[in-house]
Amino acid sequence: MQDFFQNVSRYPRYMISLIAGIFWFFLEQLKPFLKNPVTAIAVFGLLGGGFVMLYLTLEAMLGIN
Repeated sequence: MQDFFQNVSRYPRYMISLIAGIFWFFLEQLKPFLKNPVTAIAVFGLLGGGFVMLYLTLEAMLGIN
């Protein structure tokens, strides 16, 4: 039974590693765009706009004023 709990305790570490790897992959893909100031502004604008859209959508869905 202890092997079972030891195995289950590994899943959170796996999830954190998976999420960190996904973020690392996307940051590596965006790195060339950040060398040019025009594309860097566009990338940050798109990321900022995406977060604002996500925030407003969740605010409307949850009924937060």
